[in-house]
Formats: sequence, structure tokens, C-alpha cells
Amino acid sequence: MHPTARRYRRGVHRYRFLLTRQWVILTLFAIALIPTMIRLGFWQQHRYEERTARNDLVSAALHAKPVPVERLTSPGHAVTRTEKYRTVTATGTFDPSREVVVRRRTSSDDEVGFHVLTPLVLTDGKVLLVNRGWIPANGVQTAFPEIPAPPAGRTTVTGRLKADETTAASGIKNVKGLPDRQIMLINSAEEARRLGAKVLGGYVEQTAPEPRGGSPEQISDPGSEDAPLNYAYMIQWWLFAAAVPVGWWSLVRREIRDREETAAAETPEKTAPTAV
Repeated sequence: MHPTARRYRRGVHRYRFLLTRQWVILTLFAIALIPTMIRLGFWQQHRYEERTARNDLVSAALHAKPVPVERLTSPGHAVTRTEKYRTVTATGTFDPSREVVVRRRTSSDDEVGFHVLTPLVLTDGKVLLVNRGWIPANGVQTAFPEIPAPPAGRTTVTGRLKADETTAASGIKNVKGLPDRQIMLINSAEEARRLGAKVLGGYVEQTAPEPRGGSPEQISDPGSEDAPLNYAYMIQWWLFAAAVPVGWWSLVRREIRDREETAAAETPEKTAPTAV
């Protein structure tokens, strides 16, 4: 047999173990892992870009010059991503007799309580929903809690504009049949029906004037999401994808080495002369 053909047959024989059931399953698993990890890397890249864009929008909104609330929203208006978190001002009179509390909201210390939602009647008769902050759920949650009164008379409020809450966006189920003056989601359309008034779209998280006596507790800034973490995960998944074929080949080489060492150890026993 020609030496080249002999070497070819010997090389093929070395890799015949790849056709065994164990190695076929391992190889198919490795092949499937590579595109899966690449896709996970692209998903993390998408999350990184989403979070970075969100952080940029929030930062720009928080640092923008305050504007009158009616410049950005009106009755029936859906607050957009670029309008969300903008600092707005509004002048009117609080109506505590028609305020409600929002259930299952947490404080900065993750304590469960209520958000206080008080209508602010503007000078033209329209209503702005103002989230005055968080209060603890002291006592039975089926009873309407005691709430510190808002400033009396004509008041100018400053706060962050927020979009109406929905179950899809927040994950909070809009439970029906709640106790009187308690709600699950802040929604200007629903509050307009309850109040029988023209309510501006969205609502405002009050930042000024600060509450008297420290209660309700004002809601903290939205902060920034950890976009660099997604970037790190993206790189990690792509490194894993690159490592799969390297790891597979290392296993193959080790298997070949182990088989050759076993064959070398068995050869002397098979070829040793028989004692006379």
C-alpha cells in the first residue's frame, strides 16, 4: 500500500471514535451551543443599547429646564418616552377630599405601603394628578389610612412627569373590588371618570414643596439602569461561543492520546514471546 494511503487510513482510524453514540451526542450538543450563545450575546447587546438609551433619556429629562405641565400634556394625552421624567410645574389647589391611595407601593427601604394621589385643581378647572409620595400601611389595609394634609390654598407644585400606569408596563394587576378610595394603578383616564373632570394625561411625582414633617416620603429619582452589566454579559456569551469548539477539540485530542496510550500499553502483552 502506498505510504500516503497508509497514513490516511491510520488517520481516519484514529478518529473513528467520533462516530460512537457518546461522541455524536457530544458533538451535536456543542454545535447547538454555538449559535445559542451567539444569539444570547446579541440579546444582551440589545438590552445594553435599550438601557443606555433609557439612561440617556432619563438624564436629559431630569436635567432639562422645568416647564409648565400643560406645555407637555393635556386631557387624554399619552405621555411619551421623551416627555417622561421631565420636570414640570403646576399651580392650583389641592383637593384632599377626593384623593386616593395606591396600594402595594414600596418605600426606599422596601417597606410596603401606599402612594398618595391627590388631585390638583388648576386655575382653568382642569385637574392634575399629583403623587405626593409614600406612606406606611399602618393598620388594616382595607381601611383608608390617615394621610398628612397637603398645603392649603393656591400652591405651586414641581415634579417629574410620568406616563399612565398599565398592567402591561408595570406588571401590576389592576384588581377590582378594592376598598373605597384605593387603587392599584395610576391612570388618568380612570381618574377622569371617577372625578368627573378633565384630567391631564399622566401624573406628576411631586418633588417640591417638600412635605411638612417628612411625610409623605417623597419618591426618589429613577436613577440609572446597569447597562455596563449587559455589555459584560454580551462579551461573556461570545467568549463562551468561541470556547466551545476549542473545548471540543481539546476533548478530542485527549481522547486520542488516551486511546494511543492504552494501545501502547497493550501491545507488549500481545507481542511478547511465549515461554518454552
